[in-house]
Amino acid sequence: MDSTVWVAILTGATAVLAGWVTSLGNARAARIQAEASAYAQHHERLRESRRAAYLEFIGQAHIVGEHYFRLGDVYMQVKDPAVQEARIQDLRKTLRDAFDPLARCARVVQLEGPAAVAELAGAVQQAAADCNSALWEIAQGNAAARERFDGANRRYRSEVERFIYRAREAMGTP
Repeated sequence: MDSTVWVAILTGATAVLAGWVTSLGNARAARIQAEASAYAQHHERLRESRRAAYLEFIGQAHIVGEHYFRLGDVYMQVKDPAVQEARIQDLRKTLRDAFDPLARCARVVQLEGPAAVAELAGAVQQAAADCNSALWEIAQGNAAARERFDGANRRYRSEVERFIYRAREAMGTP
């Protein structure tokens, strides 16, 4: 055989091998790019899901906190003990209705995570339960319960602030 034929065969084989190697490289690059894109989309969906859970929880915590604030209004605006008692009972009923959505939102946050934020959602929920318990004692006529409620309310507000700070950290926002 002529050397030209050998050169042609060798050149053709090299071209086929180079095409095959390029094809493997392109396939690998495409797979890596697809995996990176899927990871980025998953991360963004997770971030948005957490953000929605945190915002709903904070909104419910605000609603509950506003009801706690109203106890002070009852004491400042109403001097008749019978009317005070009726308003406190109304406030307790309203708080029972507001506590359930707060507890549901806390469970969603605990599901979404991360652990540090989930733990603080539980702390907010527990602080709200302590406030509600003290409010029940106030409604029962326990004179010392008002001081207990005030302390529990301060703790509740502090726990909400801690939750907001930690949620902001978890979202990667300064």
